[in-house]
Amino acid sequence: MNQQVRNTLFMFSAISVLAGAMLYITHWLYTPYIFAIGAAGITVCFLTTSYQNLGFRLRRLHRINIIAGISLIISSFFMFRQQMEWVVFLLIATLLILYTSFISPSDKKKS
Repeated sequence: MNQQVRNTLFMFSAISVLAGAMLYITHWLYTPYIFAIGAAGITVCFLTTSYQNLGFRLRRLHRINIIAGISLIISSFFMFRQQMEWVVFLLIATLLILYTSFISPSDKKKS
């Protein structure tokens, strides 16, 4: 997958996840679908990122991103079942992505 396509997919998916999380309050019928499409898009972006030429730390951060994507998918599962555990998994995914986004640029300079 092209890097520009991956960036566009990631931005669209992030907006979908944010919109789905905010629209959950309205109990709109299609809210879980919007959230699930965004979660799947983010997970696909993480899974299609190449990690062969990366160092040990960047591969570890890549695995953490994949765990965050899986956490988003689990969150969408709980959203479909209308259980509030989706918030916990969304928080876990958010914290993991936030951690990797701050650590990743400094590791790329060292590699």
